[in-house]
Amino acid sequence: MADSHTDVDAGTGDGSRDLRTPIVAVLGHVDHGKTTLLDKIRGSAVSEGEAGAITQHIGATAVPLDTISEMAGSLVDPDDFDLPGLLFIDTPGHHSFSTLRSRGGALADIAILVVDVNDGFQPQTIEAIEILKRTATPFVVAANKVDTVPGWNPNEGEPIQQTLEKQSERVQGDVNDNLYKIIGELSDHDFSADMYWRVQNFQKNVGVVPVSAITSEGIPDLLTVLMGLSQRYMKDEMHIDVAGPGAGTVLEVKDTQGFGTTIDAVLYDGTIRADDQIVVGGLNEPIVTDVRALLQPKPLKEIRTEKEFEKVPEVKAAAGVKIAAPDLDDAMAGAPIRVVRNRDPADVVAEVEEELAEITVNTQENGVVVKADTLGSLEALASTLDEEEIPIVRAEVGDVAPRDVRVAGTAKETKHESILAFSVDILDDAEQLAEQEDVRIFEHDVIYRLIESYEEYVEEMEQSQQEQVLENITRPARFQILPDHTFRQNDPAVVGVEVLSGTITRNSNVAMFNGGAPERIGRMKSIQDEGEDVDEARKGDRVAVSIDGPTVGRDIEEGDELWIELPEKHAKILEQELSEDIPADERDALRMYLDKQRDRDPFWGK
Repeated sequence: MADSHTDVDAGTGDGSRDLRTPIVAVLGHVDHGKTTLLDKIRGSAVSEGEAGAITQHIGATAVPLDTISEMAGSLVDPDDFDLPGLLFIDTPGHHSFSTLRSRGGALADIAILVVDVNDGFQPQTIEAIEILKRTATPFVVAANKVDTVPGWNPNEGEPIQQTLEKQSERVQGDVNDNLYKIIGELSDHDFSADMYWRVQNFQKNVGVVPVSAITSEGIPDLLTVLMGLSQRYMKDEMHIDVAGPGAGTVLEVKDTQGFGTTIDAVLYDGTIRADDQIVVGGLNEPIVTDVRALLQPKPLKEIRTEKEFEKVPEVKAAAGVKIAAPDLDDAMAGAPIRVVRNRDPADVVAEVEEELAEITVNTQENGVVVKADTLGSLEALASTLDEEEIPIVRAEVGDVAPRDVRVAGTAKETKHESILAFSVDILDDAEQLAEQEDVRIFEHDVIYRLIESYEEYVEEMEQSQQEQVLENITRPARFQILPDHTFRQNDPAVVGVEVLSGTITRNSNVAMFNGGAPERIGRMKSIQDEGEDVDEARKGDRVAVSIDGPTVGRDIEEGDELWIELPEKHAKILEQELSEDIPADERDALRMYLDKQRDRDPFWGK
């Protein structure tokens, strides 16, 4: 195999004090191991480094270069790098990725797309890759769960090429087959990819890194690729004015005991101080407020469960921080945060408004109502709905409220009397109103599943509507009076018939063609099959029918071919809208009936 040190490792720098930590997001399909991988990197960082070597931020974990070097062993020489390390976003998945925005794009500088090496691409993998493509975010693929390939012999924490060489030829072959399937799937989505050690230019090709989040095999390689990519291709973007006014993104808005409504944020530029004035994107308008406190978790505590924070005087990018300030109730997850400092607050408000304006959702006069928890997820959901050609009438961040139900209730089409709610709550009074107004609310925290459930509902509804139309429409049928099967001549005539095509039903008008327009001869009163009354008879059935109107021997004869008479409007609907919903023999009967009518009038039923 090739030597592990590709061009991704190289590149010493100028040692600038103003290089910030690259921000890393983790995406992938559910159950492909995103959280396990993140936990393994964090856990390894704690065990490899000194106590306090990693810093737990709000919503993020900073792993310094020295600790990465310890974990990666010979693959990372700290002297080759001048970036300070990596900042991993704690909450994996599209949710956090699409929430984290900066200057109209993704906040994450680089992403790890986790793919189960055995399962390959799944619906959420595709969803993730589309988001990465749309935001032009560089990424590496972590082909996870190599340890689950049958016959795999684990070598805890080893670089992937070393451990692969120790596997049997059969296992190596199976792993390579699976990896090349993933490379093929990346190609299907317009990404050129290869095993990371074969990639010469990471700007043109995606590196695939086989890993195990359980045994840590391949994790040294993954960290090496992330550091190398950041150092070689992103160093210019990492230059920031550390002392300048901070810029960041709202990750989450929440109540914090003793502080009221606070915002969890990721700072990607400058510094925020405990006495700064800030502007935060809000539901209706930007919020101008003064920082009361900056909070960080105590060292090495897990953010999602840690309830005790310590106040800090300032936070420098890149970092996660909890900000306590007045008037944050209407702050929006995914919205920008800007420190005012020596600038005119009105200019900063204009800057925030401009960034919010970049998040565009195309709305139309008719469509569904969309609610999402963050600006990023609203944008991602709207984009997917656009691809699925589902129109949107209103799209907003926030919980489903009664006014959303009222908007949905005014839709012109029943299928649009719907609200798609992504990762938000439905207020009780909105739920009650939706029941009263017959508005359907769909909710899920996975975009593709949310849209899938709506599409299934629309399909079922349209199917049901078609079935209702079919129930109320006269169906085509051709049938013949059988010889020696006249049981009564008239009032009503009772004869034995065979259905040649289509379906005959009770209370249908009966007609006969005599060279021109069909002549109505009577009405089908009843159908009997072996003495039992039935509602209908299908092709091939032989039944006794009573027809009110004709007399056998004068109006009709044994051997005559009769038809169920079709109203012109019904024939048109059957041909143009329901042709695929009726059986083939009924389609044949319809075609023959139309041919006979159109011999006389070419535009009949059109």
